Amino acid sequence: MHRVIGERSLDDTPVSADRARRLLRDMVRARRFDERALALQRRGWMSGYPPFQGAEASQVGAAHAMADDDWLFPTYRSNAMQIARGVPMSDVLLFRRGFPEYVSGHDVPNFPQAVPIATQIPHAAGAAMAMNYEDDDGVAVAYFGDGATSEGDFHEGLNFAGVFDAPAVFFCENNGWAISMPRERQTRSDSIAAKAEAYGFDGEQVDGMDPLAVLEAVESAIEGAREGEPFLVESLTYRQGPHTTSDDPSRYEDAAEFPDWRTRDPLDRYEEFLLAEGVVDGATRDRFAAEADDELDEAVERAEAEPEPGPDEVFEYVYEEVPPRLADQREWLRGHVERHDVDGVER
Repeated sequence: MHRVIGERSLDDTPVSADRARRLLRDMVRARRFDERALALQRRGWMSGYPPFQGAEASQVGAAHAMADDDWLFPTYRSNAMQIARGVPMSDVLLFRRGFPEYVSGHDVPNFPQAVPIATQIPHAAGAAMAMNYEDDDGVAVAYFGDGATSEGDFHEGLNFAGVFDAPAVFFCENNGWAISMPRERQTRSDSIAAKAEAYGFDGEQVDGMDPLAVLEAVESAIEGAREGEPFLVESLTYRQGPHTTSDDPSRYEDAAEFPDWRTRDPLDRYEEFLLAEGVVDGATRDRFAAEADDELDEAVERAEAEPEPGPDEVFEYVYEEVPPRLADQREWLRGHVERHDVDGVER
């Protein structure tokens, strides 16, 4: 188990005091985003939302380990990771309101979020293989949950990466539950990290509630991947909220199954560590929260100012040249919209 907090001081890590503070800042930004997004969904501002509270250390630590030109292949719960990499908060919010991703046209190298479980894993392996062919020095990082390891895409992606020495890092965030399915009902393996051995490369478990440990582990994995050694990181976290806003975890979840370090709030835990190290003071977190709230106010304002997409946009990014059948469907939809008002009542 890779861990820093409780085992080492900051001086015993390669992380500077400034970098440690930036980790805290992005964890606070992520937490405030998650809280605001959840509140917006509850009042009908967006149709659904997957909270990630409890995973801030895991996602932010991994994001900070990536170089600017490394590619992220995210899943739908990757908001903290994307925000820490520089994706505007307004883009993440607009996606949840039904807009195309990355409306702002930002240049952070992120693939679209994969909502189907595990489909981004073979995409990442394929992109990493292409980087090899083109002598690109980048690395593909696939982010996914423990539930994805029960899908065939997981095994296929890791197998391709292992066979072709692809510069890929597979970052599994294991929060103990795939919706209502506990990990022990998914696999008899001692760990998810151990599965890497079957594909010819290494894996490691990391304390996912410790951003410094995640940063170190993922940085090391990326360094090896650049040399053609793929790697699987299993980040042990705990989902403090529901799977999505339509879920009721009280029907199945038992936090008593996990040790205290895994169920503690990662923000509190990390702040206490930095206070003891003399890296921050008692006002630092509040200052970061106030800055994040201002950023969120602007993000919501930008999102609400974005013109609603028209029905034609459904057809825009499917094929380079629209085939006849899709063209017929587009014409039907245009006629349907012209004949009916917003409530579906024929004019």
